[in-house]
Amino acid sequence: MYLGREVIKEYDLDKIAIGTLGSHSALQILHGAKKEGFYTVLITKRDRIHVYREFKHLVDNFIIVDKWSDICKDEVLSELRALNTILIPHGSYIEYVGLKCAEALRLPIFGLRSIFRIEADQKMKMKFLENAGILTPRNYHFGEEIDGLVIVKLPGAKGGKGYFLARTRNEVESKIKELIEKGIIKSADDALIQEYVVGTPAYFHYFYSPILDRVELLGMDIRYETNIDGLRRLPIQTIKSIDIVPSFVVIGNIPMVLRESMLTIVFEYGKKFVEASKKMLPPGIIGPFCLESIVKDDLSIYVFEFSGRIVAGTNLYLHGSPYSYLYWDEPMSMGRRIAREIRMAIEQDSINKVVT
Repeated sequence: MYLGREVIKEYDLDKIAIGTLGSHSALQILHGAKKEGFYTVLITKRDRIHVYREFKHLVDNFIIVDKWSDICKDEVLSELRALNTILIPHGSYIEYVGLKCAEALRLPIFGLRSIFRIEADQKMKMKFLENAGILTPRNYHFGEEIDGLVIVKLPGAKGGKGYFLARTRNEVESKIKELIEKGIIKSADDALIQEYVVGTPAYFHYFYSPILDRVELLGMDIRYETNIDGLRRLPIQTIKSIDIVPSFVVIGNIPMVLRESMLTIVFEYGKKFVEASKKMLPPGIIGPFCLESIVKDDLSIYVFEFSGRIVAGTNLYLHGSPYSYLYWDEPMSMGRRIAREIRMAIEQDSINKVVT
């Protein structure tokens, strides 16, 4: 599982490059790497390169592929290794290259490689959170009676696409069977049936530093989703009279600052997550992770999902969030924080602490 630690033995640590896939939070990652003085590499498909050439001052080397899984081909890996590349995985990584390629990639990866398999399975993610002692919504089994509003989620990082709401067992079963018939999922076990907690969404961006041995809260955001966020602007009478099925496709992010008195539980959750990862997935989480939550009106916080990598909500804070300023007293995006951790690891001869 520590393939990257074997590969990096061959690297010239004075000439490390930071690389990522052209999607999700790539611009932020590249910008942060440049701020910390690193050479940068972007792996991108041909149909996207024109976007990144608009920001060519952030990219020292383009590696163009026909399909994302080409990153696992020997010729691409050889080029990346020749450049001493450390890969930064983001939220599109597994969805694009596939779990098998993502796990087996013979390249140093910043972060915890073994968490990819957990992230790819909604039910495994929820079990992880429960084992960490973090408050989560109730989960239902397929065929179980439903006694309230539920949201049914599909596997993978699809930005909420295909999620649906239901109130009864029959609604859930009929829709899931329809998804199976269409080939969208293979079986009912692929879907997560979860209590829909009514409250305000809040997505907390953390960074665990193995070099400093501390959990940092670097920011937070609210996701903007279509068409559920459009529907809430309509009068209730209008919603009842039109035939629109709510959807939860994420199209952007909104900045957020939390009531300071609530930070106690936010830090508690972050530390519980880190400690659980050390016990269940040693050596534990490395770098960015996000707890995706709902805050109820009694100020309790339910975590309904997590990401073990950088999330797109951090793109809001290229010059740092109010929280990152409190740690560093300088502009510190999540992308730059990743690069800073790599730089500190190299300076302290501890690079194996941050790659797997």
